[in-house]
Amino acid sequence: MENKEKSSQEVRRIIIGSVVISLIIGAVSGGLMGFWVASYGLKYNSLAIDKIERQIVRNLEVEESATIEAVKKAAPAVVSIIISKDLSGYYNSTGPDIFPFDDFFEFGFPSSHIPESENKKREVGVGTGFIVDGSKGLILTNRHVVADSEAEYSVITSDGRRYDNAEVLAKDEINDLAMIKINIEGELPFLEFNDSDNIQIGQTVIAIGFALGEFKNTVTKGIISGVGRSIMASGGLTGGESLEDVIQTDAAINPGNSGGPLIDLSGKVIGVNTAISEEGQLVGFAIPSNEAKFVFESVRGEGRVVRAYLGVRYIQINDAVAEINNLDIHYGALIVRGDTREELAVMPGSPADKAGLKENDIILEVDGVKIDEDHSLARAIGRKAPESEVELKILSKGEEKMIKVILEERK
Repeated sequence: MENKEKSSQEVRRIIIGSVVISLIIGAVSGGLMGFWVASYGLKYNSLAIDKIERQIVRNLEVEESATIEAVKKAAPAVVSIIISKDLSGYYNSTGPDIFPFDDFFEFGFPSSHIPESENKKREVGVGTGFIVDGSKGLILTNRHVVADSEAEYSVITSDGRRYDNAEVLAKDEINDLAMIKINIEGELPFLEFNDSDNIQIGQTVIAIGFALGEFKNTVTKGIISGVGRSIMASGGLTGGESLEDVIQTDAAINPGNSGGPLIDLSGKVIGVNTAISEEGQLVGFAIPSNEAKFVFESVRGEGRVVRAYLGVRYIQINDAVAEINNLDIHYGALIVRGDTREELAVMPGSPADKAGLKENDIILEVDGVKIDEDHSLARAIGRKAPESEVELKILSKGEEKMIKVILEERK
C-alpha cells in the first residue's frame, strides 16, 4: 500500500514537472519566435517601403524625362501671333481711355496709352498658334485671336524669326478655330495630332503658349480634369460663344496662351487652349484635337472649312424650356422662328425644307444620338460631311417618326 502511494506521488511529480517544463519551453519558444517574427517583419516592412519609394522615384523620373522630351519636341513648332492695328481713329473718336481690344475669351491683352500724335499701327494684342504644316506655313490658332478683319497679324517663331502679313485662310463657324498662313522658305517644324477620343481623366498634359503676352513658349503642366464639358465663353470681338465637348485641364493657362497646343507626353496635340474660368483657379479649357484636325484637313484640302448644314433655327430644350412651353420631353431641338419676320424657322430650299421639317417640330436624335445640352444639333450636324445622309428622330404634332435628310455644304 505504501509502495503504491509512493509510486502515485512520483507519477504526479513527473506529470507536473513535464507541464512546467512544457510551459517554460513554450514561453521561451514563443518569445524567440515573436522576436524573430518582429525582427523579420520590421525588416520586411522596411524593404517594402524602400521598394515603394524607389518605384515612386523611378516613376517621377520617367514622367519628368517624358515631359522634357515632349516639350523639346513640341516647342519649336509653337508660335506667337502679334495683332497690330491703326488706333488713331479710335483715339480721335473715343478718347485715350477707350481700348477696343479689351478681352478675348477671358484672355486679356494689355492695352497701351495712345498719344494724340500717334498715327501708326500699334501692337494691340497677342495670341498663340502652332504650325501644322511646315512646308506650307500653315498655322492653327483660335478664331477669336484673328477675329478682327481690319487688323494685321504677324507671326514670331520660337527661334525669333518674324513673318509679317500673315494671311487668315479660314475661320470655323462652329468651333473657336482658325487657320493662318505665312510665306516661308524651306520647312518649319510642325506638330502632329493625337486622337482626343482616347484621352483619359488624370492623364498628364502640357500647355505651351505666349503667357501674358510677354513670355513666349511658357510651359505649364497638369492633368486632364474633365472631358465633354460645355461652356459659354465670352468677351472680345466675337461676343459670347457656346463651346461644347471641350477638355478641362488644371494646367495653368494664362492670357496670351489662347490658340496654343495642349500636348500629351508623346509631344502630340490633344487640344487647342481656348478659354479659362474667371471663377476658379486652374480651370482651363481646350478644344479637342480631333476637331482641330478636321479644320486643318478641310482647309488644307479645300481652302476653307467645309461643314454640312441642315437649315433650321432652333432652341435647345432643357427643364426650363420644357416647363415654360408645357412640353412633355426635356431634351431635343425645338425648331422656331427668329426675332424678325425674315428669320424663318426652316430655310427655304435647305436640306431640312426638302425633308419636310416644319416649325415647332422637335429633333430628338441624330443618327441615334440624343440631342441635349451636352450634344447640340449644330455640333451633331457640323461633324457630318456634305452630301451625307443622316437619320433624324423627330416629334411632330405629338407623333414620333424617323426621317432621312441629305445634308449640304454650309455656304
